[in-house]
Amino acid sequence: MRTIPPLSGCPVTAWRPLRGVLTDIDDTLTEEGAIAPAALEALRELQAADVPVIAITGRPAGWSEAFAMAWPVRGIVAENGGVLLHRDGKRLSTEFAQDDAMRARNLARLQACAREIVATVPGAVLARDSGGRLTDIAVDHSEFTALDYDAIAAVCDRMRAHGLVATVSSIHVNGWIGDHSKWTAATWAVKRLTGLDFDPAEWVYVGDSTNDQLMFERMPLSVGVANIARFLPMLDHPPTYVTATERGEGFAEVARALLLARGTAGSSTTGR
Repeated sequence: MRTIPPLSGCPVTAWRPLRGVLTDIDDTLTEEGAIAPAALEALRELQAADVPVIAITGRPAGWSEAFAMAWPVRGIVAENGGVLLHRDGKRLSTEFAQDDAMRARNLARLQACAREIVATVPGAVLARDSGGRLTDIAVDHSEFTALDYDAIAAVCDRMRAHGLVATVSSIHVNGWIGDHSKWTAATWAVKRLTGLDFDPAEWVYVGDSTNDQLMFERMPLSVGVANIARFLPMLDHPPTYVTATERGEGFAEVARALLLARGTAGSSTTGR
């Protein structure tokens, strides 16, 4: 197994140009579906230091709505770049990467693909959060059921045969139609939520699985939380660094390093 340098070895000079943080959610900020206390406190400290955080996830829009309102983040891009949710005063604003007509045309293909997967791949079931999905489909592989690597590969093959993009997160296999991705989500969301053009050299990306690979490949500074270890054999493009701790504690390590470099670390991030 390849060795990734520890985050503790990242030089202070790598953090100083950064304007903000892009992050995955499942098993990066959360554990068993709930945000880790360490991650929530880190988000609060980043917000207090005026460091914008934008989450990009494969979770559905319906699942993400409450967190887009409650968490101290600028917004959440759900469904791997398909839907942007953010606070607009006291209201939730929802924007789409595709227009209404295109989403309507894609719906029948997505549903047909989902039916075929469930019927032909042994053990495959749709993710329990599928009712909240607006632009994609998801098959559970680790959240409430367990699929082995061969079954996961078969699900991906079925999706691609239907013309879908397929990617594997820490819990689901996601499929969608279109050229949007976590990378296009970053470009879209940074401009929309901060008014800044997206410069990858000014942001760090934090993730934990294979569906973060495009970001690991294209971001000059990327970090995998320690639980990424299970996915390393499947990654052609690993993160630049890896944290010592898993999930939310690992995200807090990233926040601590960034805030220390800016000279704005609070007591809770420096005390862990």
